[in-house]
Amino acid sequence: MLMKSSTQSLTEQLATRFAERIRNRLMAPGARLPSVRQCALQHDVSPSTVVAAYDQLLAQGLVEARKNRGFFVRESAPERADQATQTGLEPGQAGIAAANWNTAHWMAMRGPGPNAPPVNATALIRGMFHKISNKPQPGMGVFPPEWLESTFMPAAVRKVTGTRALQDFSLQYGEPLGDGGLRRVLAKKLASLNVLTAPEHIITTVGATHALDIVSRTLLRAGDPVMVEEPGWAVEFARLSALGMHILPVPRRADGPDLEVMAKYCEVHKPKLYVSVSVFHNPTGYCLSPGSAHRVLQLANQHDFHIVEDDTYSHIAPEHATRLSALDGLQRTIYVSGFAKILAPNWRIGFLAAPPALVEPLLDTKLLATLTTPALLEKALALCIEQGQLRRHAERIRTRLDAARARSVKLALAAGCRFAAEPTGLFGWVDTGVDTDVLAQRMLDEGYLLAPGALFHAARAPSTLMRINFATTQDAAFWRVFSRLVAQH
Repeated sequence: MLMKSSTQSLTEQLATRFAERIRNRLMAPGARLPSVRQCALQHDVSPSTVVAAYDQLLAQGLVEARKNRGFFVRESAPERADQATQTGLEPGQAGIAAANWNTAHWMAMRGPGPNAPPVNATALIRGMFHKISNKPQPGMGVFPPEWLESTFMPAAVRKVTGTRALQDFSLQYGEPLGDGGLRRVLAKKLASLNVLTAPEHIITTVGATHALDIVSRTLLRAGDPVMVEEPGWAVEFARLSALGMHILPVPRRADGPDLEVMAKYCEVHKPKLYVSVSVFHNPTGYCLSPGSAHRVLQLANQHDFHIVEDDTYSHIAPEHATRLSALDGLQRTIYVSGFAKILAPNWRIGFLAAPPALVEPLLDTKLLATLTTPALLEKALALCIEQGQLRRHAERIRTRLDAARARSVKLALAAGCRFAAEPTGLFGWVDTGVDTDVLAQRMLDEGYLLAPGALFHAARAPSTLMRINFATTQDAAFWRVFSRLVAQH
């Protein structure tokens, strides 16, 4: 709350609040500040106080005024370069409302034009590290820490480190492809998903995001056209944009990508890569149908592009779900997954399985970036998988998530929301009926970090959608605050 008794004036307090959010990337470059009237009502101050605060932000170079449109966070806000260096991530592109999809696609058909204003997709990531409050965060992309607690992981580490082998493999680099034992159990695990591969065609990585980056840096060059599902993972848009790729957004539907849009892209742009989340797509929760998968693979063969399939949510997904890599036999597909979501975020163990001809080029890219990956945790993970502990842990998570989802859906519907996609998996794609960029800023005042719909699109535009985490939105207190702020919108 802004306090009249503070040593700072109300104007200074308000300006400081916005400045901190901008510098911490909790307000992305390009984000619109609340209108003067809205801000005055939200903070119970006079419009003149808001105008004076916004003037201070203008003077600091943090925002810019656009005629007849309002105030926006500057694209080149001070300290942007320093903060990007610290995180190792650059702002990508984000946010287009579903109603504007066709316009965006046909503009893309005409080829790259002036660069769209980048949007900071690291806002949610920073929210994971800059704790907003002790409240469960609806916009987070991970399970709550208490869900992931276990005794078997520390036991596995103790067992691995309690041998002479610890000193032996600690004093030398690990295997270039990754620990051989882990790759063998991963090959068996993939076989249960009908993704057949050999251990020598698997490369371990520092998380699934690192695996995606290895693929991009190996197969693409700056300016290459890449098809990416939209809405899609905000970090993927940001990462590809930072590499200088020409992003071609493909609308994601319930059964798979918009095949007509993909075919047009293939004819006009000859894309080099298609990035897909086939199972429990983020943020919609959609799963690919066999018919759509078959057509995608036909396009890949006809137009000579590769597919990278991100199966990050495989641990909570049904084994029988359709996967492109299973149907294709890893000919044009590259399978990517990891264990941060289900096991331990800080272990950062991921992997990719690739066609034999691509293994050596992909390995070269890994070695140039990280040399090898830490064998200690890889060996401990292999032990957890071999002994069935990871499988049982995942089953417990799925059971708990099913219960949380049921509660969260009930609360969301009672709060007047509509689900734009059938609620499944970890995330819900929710239509709030209000601009979620504006709502997100108001929720920050209440200690909640939202994931507004604009973050999940390739060009910024207002959206009424938001992504919720079912594990962190089963608390009625959040929905009471949500309903109150929506009613005041």
